[in-house]
Amino acid sequence: MSCNVGGLDRMLRIAAGVVILALGAFGPLGWWGLIGLVPLATGLVRFCPAYTLLGIRTCAADGKA
Repeated sequence: MSCNVGGLDRMLRIAAGVVILALGAFGPLGWWGLIGLVPLATGLVRFCPAYTLLGIRTCAADGKA
């Protein structure tokens, strides 16, 4: 499992995940807010399975952070 999520992409995913989780916990989303775990997890581990299927890579070619 090599890195395929780059720096800016990673920050945006983590921020979006936290916002969606917060909206689920304190706002109108309710249980749907748990979907925020997906962008949060992919941002933290720097790997997105969908990117692999689509051939997308937003990190450096060597796979290092």
